[in-house]
Amino acid sequence: MKALTMKRFVVMSTLLCLFLACNNSSEEKEVRIVEDFNFDWQFSIGDFPEAIDSTFNAENWRTLNLPHDWSIEGEFSEDHPAKPEGGALPTGVAWYRKTFKLPADYKNKSISIEFDGIYRKSEVWINGKYLGIRPNGYISFAYDLSEHLNYGETENIIAVKVDNSEQPNSRWYSGSGIYRNVRLVVAEKLHVAHWGTYATTPEVSKEKATVNLEVTLQNNFEIDKTFKLKSVILNQENSIVAEAISEGNIGKSKSEATIQNFEVLNPNLWDTENPYLYKIETQVYENDKLVDNYETPLGFRFFNFDTEAGFSLNGVPTKIHGVCLHHDNGALGAVANYAAIKRKLQMMKDMGANAIRVSHNPSSLEMLELCDEMGFIVQVEAFDVWKKKKVKADYNMYWDEWHEQDLKDFVKRDRNYPSVMMWSIGNEIREQFDSTGIAMTKKLVKIVKDLDKTRPVTCALTENVVEKNFIYQSGALDLLGFNYKHKDYYDFPEKFKDEKILASESVSALATRGHYDLPSTEIKRWPPAHNEPFDGNDDLTVSAYDQVSAYWGATHEESWKTVKELDYMAGTFIWTGFDYIGEPIPYPYPARSSYFGIVDLAGFPKDVYYMYQSEWSDKDVLHIFPHWNWEQGQEVDVWAYYNNADEVELFLNGKSLGTKSKENDDLHVMWRVPFEAGTLKAISKKDGKVVLEKEIHTAGAASKLELKADKENVKNDRYDLVYVTVSVLDNEGNLVPKADNLINFEVSGGGKIVGVDNGYQASLEPFKADYRKAYNGKCLVIIQSNGMAENIKLTASSEGLPSQSIDVTVSN
Repeated sequence: MKALTMKRFVVMSTLLCLFLACNNSSEEKEVRIVEDFNFDWQFSIGDFPEAIDSTFNAENWRTLNLPHDWSIEGEFSEDHPAKPEGGALPTGVAWYRKTFKLPADYKNKSISIEFDGIYRKSEVWINGKYLGIRPNGYISFAYDLSEHLNYGETENIIAVKVDNSEQPNSRWYSGSGIYRNVRLVVAEKLHVAHWGTYATTPEVSKEKATVNLEVTLQNNFEIDKTFKLKSVILNQENSIVAEAISEGNIGKSKSEATIQNFEVLNPNLWDTENPYLYKIETQVYENDKLVDNYETPLGFRFFNFDTEAGFSLNGVPTKIHGVCLHHDNGALGAVANYAAIKRKLQMMKDMGANAIRVSHNPSSLEMLELCDEMGFIVQVEAFDVWKKKKVKADYNMYWDEWHEQDLKDFVKRDRNYPSVMMWSIGNEIREQFDSTGIAMTKKLVKIVKDLDKTRPVTCALTENVVEKNFIYQSGALDLLGFNYKHKDYYDFPEKFKDEKILASESVSALATRGHYDLPSTEIKRWPPAHNEPFDGNDDLTVSAYDQVSAYWGATHEESWKTVKELDYMAGTFIWTGFDYIGEPIPYPYPARSSYFGIVDLAGFPKDVYYMYQSEWSDKDVLHIFPHWNWEQGQEVDVWAYYNNADEVELFLNGKSLGTKSKENDDLHVMWRVPFEAGTLKAISKKDGKVVLEKEIHTAGAASKLELKADKENVKNDRYDLVYVTVSVLDNEGNLVPKADNLINFEVSGGGKIVGVDNGYQASLEPFKADYRKAYNGKCLVIIQSNGMAENIKLTASSEGLPSQSIDVTVSN
């Protein structure tokens, strides 16, 4: 892009101008049309090269809506080429096809299609014309359709081939298909280019902020054009706080950039507790006629990584309390859904997390939009591999041809999100172990910084011996991220003098919700080393006491104690916030999803969730476990996580078992209690006053079902979701801790079942079904709006138990 030479007129405004200036932005009609292009696609598994032709007969193909993941609809098998590490689900080749008409008056417009992500190796045709290929399954991209379209009554046919047959190509579950959103964008021939704005905030304080906005215009006319560019900054109340107007010329068939400058007085700063957002609305005029409008997110914040003090946000020392998240959404598979991602992030927020590391690939747009809105510090990550492979058919196959384009697109798309504060160019990259890593790191960092110099560039490293780590030796990284080996953190100030350091990935502890091995005090590594045997559990479970980790990792408490102690460690990203499909360490098939999560795959918290909540949040916390159904006289370890209190007293059937307090760096207290049926009660106190009380009761036989929805209202938009937790209870309303009842579901009205789960990592029941066995007393059903303007009724039934129903309101 080359900068325009032009006459420029800039108007600076303050809050006083809100009531004096005309808010043209909100009054004038939007001319750019962004159409949701997700509905009514045809789909078939197999290879159909003739599907690009208008004469192709697709009557037998399935009609569906995007986003869509065909792998999640399949049956589990150890023999699938993706292997259990890839989720033990089918992959292969499939085609998508859509017919559509365009109004005749669109003929002289610029029309493009935007794909947020297709896994993987997508090829796209419009009316038989080949548009291109994108092997990277996580990258967003667009194609200009204008030269190949029909208008009026003549149909257009877009065909997409998705080839996920080269396996294995991922170390975790990838999904298959057009699993993110698709949009059709209709603009005038003079318009803001794709990802055509770049907003930076060179100066930010509570008193004043400055904004530089680079706007890239695309002129698809065959003649030069004169334009006027007007941009306004709007606050959350949609009032104008600053404005800039520019005029200039742009050559025919050119893409050129201009800069606009703004000043905002007394800005509201974005932070993790009050993520205040602004937006920039840009309008393009030709001969005083509005021809395009474009919106850019904006947040005012300043942050710093320090070699001694760690991380600060807006001048406030802030420990990064982060989690790593893979892209799958449990029973939905890879499908990117706003409600699913928001549920996941809200659970992390409620736990006290303030940061997300998107692992190990570009995220969905919804993830970044929600992180902006909800107040998360984000580390986005470009690659899991460079040229040296980790599995047979991974991205190394396409590195030489595609890494530059993919990295540029990654940065251009994400650089306006205020939540994004770190660029990661890779995770545990093999080139850190040989000298090629030096030049490659320098090249990748330069690509990023040519596009954005406002954020540090990092890489998640595993090797902390300086002489062995060639990525570090490049000297190109602004921030060092280290994975695991928490005991080595103490040596970092000497090993890595004057470097800024973060635990980019930590813990890798293992647990199955609701399962407990006794005693709880023995720390175990499963497996103890690579491919070494270990004495696991026959039912492929792992104790939910924080006592088991993979050999390269640590328990949650071991790792967090270290990061908490060291001020120069900017923070940590726990592996992982949620269980994810694939990578079922430590077990072989039929285990098919991970054990690493703080929350299980269904979204049910494991006990350690409350340890983090007690450490990372200001909420009063008292959580005691395990359940209270054991053999008479069996010695049971009772743990309590708590905060905002001096002590916890435990009672069994009204008799005190003593008071305990955390000492030194303890993160929990424990009693060893001979089991006796009845009631276990804990009371936390501060200065002798009760803070919280919690009780656990011995459960009787299963006698009823309980249904709880995560929301009362669902939007009638064919996207929104409601998550219904089904619990198996005894006659007194206690969860039956080992209940595994088969539960059948029936839904009517404005919803459809799109997923079921129970969180058990070795369950081979399908995710797409109208039934599910409870696991340790619970299962989940996910219902999606189906477009019918009727309330939803879900009925759950199980043999020997009365049926239960729940109603959910559907609203427009």
